[in-house]
Amino acid sequence: MNPDDPLLAILACPLDKGPLSLLPDEGGQALYNPRLRLSYPIVDGIPQLLPSSGRKADAEAHDRYLTHLKASAA
Repeated sequence: MNPDDPLLAILACPLDKGPLSLLPDEGGQALYNPRLRLSYPIVDGIPQLLPSSGRKADAEAHDRYLTHLKASAA
């Protein structure tokens, strides 16, 4: 999945229904919800958007993700 993928505009967090951001992850890519600090993995190009798939980001990871999002927005 790439940042220009039109699918990103319609994907939403399964819990709060808000937008998700594409991030690099340790194992590839992930979709991130900064409001709930949840990361959803992308496996073989398929977003895993079940509520049980969300991984809670600790404070350090959350700050790193926000820094990455700001850098990629610039």
